[in-house]
Amino acid sequence: MKILITGGTGFIGRRLVAHLKVAHEVLVLTRQGSRAYDLLGHDVKLLDSLDRLDNLNDVDAVINLAGEPIANGRWSERRKQLLCDSRWLLTEQLVDLVKLSDTPPRVLINASAIGWYGRQGDEPLDEQCQTPHDEFTHQLCQQWETLAREARSKHTRVCIVRIGLVLGTDGGALPKMLPPYRVGLGGPMGTGHQIMSWIHIQDLVRAILFLLEHDECDGLFNGTAPQPVSNREFSQTLAGTLHRPHLFFVPAPLLQLLMGEAADLLLTGQRVLPTRLQQAGFHFTYPALPQALANLLSTPR
Repeated sequence: MKILITGGTGFIGRRLVAHLKVAHEVLVLTRQGSRAYDLLGHDVKLLDSLDRLDNLNDVDAVINLAGEPIANGRWSERRKQLLCDSRWLLTEQLVDLVKLSDTPPRVLINASAIGWYGRQGDEPLDEQCQTPHDEFTHQLCQQWETLAREARSKHTRVCIVRIGLVLGTDGGALPKMLPPYRVGLGGPMGTGHQIMSWIHIQDLVRAILFLLEHDECDGLFNGTAPQPVSNREFSQTLAGTLHRPHLFFVPAPLLQLLMGEAADLLLTGQRVLPTRLQQAGFHFTYPALPQALANLLSTPR
């Protein structure tokens, strides 16, 4: 297959490209040029702008992972607009190219996030949930998903993956968490009761490949492990994996002072379950947090 990937130089994209390029022709949308070759290897093709394309007739699949990292900075109005534009505008452009194609891609796999659900307390949530909490993360993801669905036709299926907290050692949140935990200063944030719906990077990549390869898969899929945990349990497990004490906590007012509204990402949560992935036959290598962290923190990366 010929596969077009956006966000291919990011944390998830790099891992995905490494798997796909073994058996497929991979075209990565990026403006990073030579740095992209350094990250991905010279056996991928690079495209610096979608404006160079009139259609996607020769593309079999599109995987859209692009988007400005949501946790990198306070959510000023300008920052919020950047977060939205980096997702919405590119997705809209991709969908337009799909519609202009006489032989369009057979599948669009589009990233979203569990932020679609908003803060939900301890209520179990799967893809059938119709009661999101209306806040910025929901609005961001809702429009992103709405735009992606416009690519659906009798020729093109659309899979939307609502991704949770992705755990890996070469990107995402975990490397930022590790320094205080390694010196015994780690602990829960706020009350620690908020639920963290996480997924091992290896399982997320496998899930995307699964959706790519299974033509019967269509619609919404939660990209989270089947055993979410509270922030306190996550913190205790991380400290235990590192054989460090678990004595401290980060007060909510401090996080709100440092991060503003973006602190909601850390202080609120949702218990998200990957019901449709499991119903489709996907099996997690790391369904539980202790084995996921043990793998990541004891295996050289």
